[in-house]
Amino acid sequence: MAEKMITITLVKSPYGRKPNQTLTLKALGLTKRNQQVEKPDNEAVRGMVATVQHLVEVKE
Repeated sequence: MAEKMITITLVKSPYGRKPNQTLTLKALGLTKRNQQVEKPDNEAVRGMVATVQHLVEVKE
């Protein structure tokens, strides 16, 4: 069975944010606004998204 994927889009700039939020975005692979990445829908990724929920948009 294929693992569920989520699409994460960076909608706000990481400039001027706390260092842990900037590093979380880099770990997700998001470096530029409007950039999208697909990640597996698991607890680790959901936790990372929760850290930067005000900067990203998630689609399932």
